Formats: sequence, structure tokens, C-alpha cells
Amino acid sequence: MSTRRKRIYEGKNKILFEGPEPGTLIQYFKDDSCIHATGKPPVKEIISGKGVLTNRISEYLMSRLNEMGIPTHLVRRLNMREQLIKQVEIIPIEVVVRNVAAGTFSERLDIPNGTILPRSIIEFYYKALKARPMVTEEHITCFNWAEPEDLDEMIALSLRINDYLSGLFLGAGLRLVDFRCEFGRYWEDDEPRILLADEISPDNCRLWDLKTNVTYDHDRLKTDHSKVAGAYQEVARRLGIAPEVGPADQYI
Repeated sequence: MSTRRKRIYEGKNKILFEGPEPGTLIQYFKDDSCIHATGKPPVKEIISGKGVLTNRISEYLMSRLNEMGIPTHLVRRLNMREQLIKQVEIIPIEVVVRNVAAGTFSERLDIPNGTILPRSIIEFYYKALKARPMVTEEHITCFNWAEPEDLDEMIALSLRINDYLSGLFLGAGLRLVDFRCEFGRYWEDDEPRILLADEISPDNCRLWDLKTNVTYDHDRLKTDHSKVAGAYQEVARRLGIAPEVGPADQYI
């Protein structure tokens, strides 16, 4: 870990440190996970090696998105747990794209879990509050959480990300059920640019086996957290990017 660098922010799954040059940060992927059960406070669990896997998977997916012309904050992976990223001004909105009814979406609308939606649905959540309530485009623009043109760009990018990742995971025998993404403003020559930030991994995607609907994502925490690392490892294996393993980072 970049212990000699200034810690900028720590979240549930990652720590951000100052970068080696202006406009950059180092993103460290933790093994921490939170189990959320209805009506109960979240329980913190340490899943050994999870950060190694989420780092590698997110780097791979964001690199592919960069190649497709979808701008991300990723500069490069530094080691098994760290990435060099561009420092962005995070927009306090989570964009969730849903292709299949699952989780709270199924419960909220009383739609059977696993129902394939007629078309992809986009939802917005305000991440500045602990409860992260669902909000509308009117809320976002009324309270200046994002400019209308920024929101349009976030929606367009989210749909492009969904199209590309759905096809990529399909080739790996996985269905992209839904995913959550965050965006930030990155300033180039005094002009703001919207970039995909945070991560793309089983920590913020639901991934089901195409044939069996077995889950290979964060939902494993609710059933058997001892098998989470194995599920994430299987995603990496299917993508052809199973990470190198060091003596201090055994994740099997």
C-alpha cells in the first residue's frame, strides 16, 4: 500500500492516495466487503484477495472501454492492488443500468427475480447521502448535482458501456444483469470532460451464468461469503485475465 503518500479518501472497497504527479491519484483496492441484509445494519467482512481480483478485472474492463472510445479515469495498473488514475471531480450521482430484474428492483416493483426487461432501464441515486435515495433527472438538474449536458453525456456513456460489456460478458458465458457506475469531470485545457470513474468489477455488477443463473458477483456475500473470492476468480478466468498471485496475496 502507498503508506508514504497522503490519504485522500477511503470508501468501503477502495482507498485513494495522492498521485506521483499533479492531476493523478493512486487507487488501492481493499479486501473489505459489507453484507447488507434487510432490516439489519451492514456487517463488514474481509474477503482475502478480493482486492487483487477487483483491481485486475476493473483494469481489464476499463482498458477495453478506453479502446472503444469510452473515456475512463484509468491510466494504468501499478501492481496487484493499485492503479494510477486521473483525478476527477466526482459527480454525486450513481447511474444504475438494469437489463434483468433483480435485487431491490424486483422487490420494489414486484417483478419476479430474473425477468429479462423489455429494454434497459436507467436509474439515478444520490450518493452524497448515506441512504443513497433514488432520484430523477429533475432532482439532479434542479439541485445542480449535474449540468443538463453532463447528465445527457452520462446517460449516453452508460448505454454505450452497457452495450459493450453485455457483449463482452456474453462471450464469457455471463449475463450482465445490472451495474452501477460513477462519473467525474476531468479538466483538459480548461475544458471539462466526463470520464467513467470508480471501478467496473463484480463489486458493482451483477453477473449470472447464462445457463444456470449462478451468481458470480457481490450477491454471494448474502449467501456464502466464503465463496466470494472464488466467484470473482471465476469471472477473471472466463475473461482470460486470472491475475498473478504473490506469496502475500493468495486468494484461493
